[in-house]
Amino acid sequence: MKLLHTSDWHLGKRLDDFSRMEEQQAVLQEICEIAEQEQVDAVLVAGDLFDTFNPPTEAVDLFYKALKRLSNNGHRPVIAIAGNHDSPDRIESPDPLARECGIVFAGYPNSQVTPFELESGLKVLRSEEGFLELQLPGTKVPLRILLTPYANEYRLKTCLGVENSEEELRAVLQEKWQSLAGRFCDGNGVNVLVSHLFTVKKGEEFPAEPEDEKPILHVGGAQVVYSENIPEQAQYMALGHLHRMQRVDSAPCPVYYSGSPLSYSFSEANQKKYVLLISAEPGKAANVREIELTKGKRLLRKRAEGLEDALQWLAENQDVLVELTLVTDTFLTAMERRQLNAAHPGIVSIIPEVTNATNLVGSHQKQIDLSRSMEELFCDYFRHEKGQEPNDEIKSLFTEILAEEE
Repeated sequence: MKLLHTSDWHLGKRLDDFSRMEEQQAVLQEICEIAEQEQVDAVLVAGDLFDTFNPPTEAVDLFYKALKRLSNNGHRPVIAIAGNHDSPDRIESPDPLARECGIVFAGYPNSQVTPFELESGLKVLRSEEGFLELQLPGTKVPLRILLTPYANEYRLKTCLGVENSEEELRAVLQEKWQSLAGRFCDGNGVNVLVSHLFTVKKGEEFPAEPEDEKPILHVGGAQVVYSENIPEQAQYMALGHLHRMQRVDSAPCPVYYSGSPLSYSFSEANQKKYVLLISAEPGKAANVREIELTKGKRLLRKRAEGLEDALQWLAENQDVLVELTLVTDTFLTAMERRQLNAAHPGIVSIIPEVTNATNLVGSHQKQIDLSRSMEELFCDYFRHEKGQEPNDEIKSLFTEILAEEE
């Protein structure tokens, strides 16, 4: 059985004033072509389907067209779950019509899929809260899926009965997963877990969440889950949320973030993007193959020493989106900004780094390094205004506000 794992499409997302819709159309077309070329049996989309709870109309249109093509007229099921950017109600609202195309949506951790059967041979064999068993066209063994969409603090309480304790969350999830796996996931089928929870290997450093991403690990969000909480019957865990493709663990099964199909912030500059092709058979750990995506524009950060250096580099790197830091001995003029923008269609931001700014504006004024992160600049401002360091709660609140800015 072949499964395609993708996530974090963030349809409708912009990069400052730059629309990414054309790139999103191209990369989803590429994903559809990969599914067809590899003769994939099912597609797993592990959350953050849209970038906001109320996405623009063109993003919604692109989403449903892409899923319909991926489903191959009901011959290839597509299982899509909600992430922390998605409205779970919006994700589940088209479910009755989607099922007729072989598309399954799950918005909440306790969502239960309504059984259906299609002429293609696709059939729901069993369904419970957080679990789905499918008979796929052309395969002899069933596909069992444990489904856990994103859950914030409120959903953890209402859907799973979890209070605020991280240990309780992990205990409840592990018990729920193990109960379902123990009842339904024997060695006669392919067993996978699909989730949009922050999952790490216990004892290892947490990977950084992307810039401009709504953080999961924050006040009112979900807590961390460990790979050791995964039931031993699982042969693969498909994760969403982190934008860089990465393996979390190889035990008790391969645990992967597929990453986003496009780079969505300059913290992802020059990152390669992938979908994951999962080959699985009953009773064995799944084999994972990385397939690189090529249709999105690269995001590059360039530090140029002077206007001429910048213009030359821009001329040589046209088909990218650029964050340009320009080192000069004087402030940029309006004419120089126009020159730069005329030289390249993809300049997202220009950060002037003035080497003798102190002499230009007076020794009593301090130069601000705009190449630093927003969090660092906020801490500088707080120290300047309050005469003390911001505490962890204030910094966490600032990070949440920054993520919600759009």
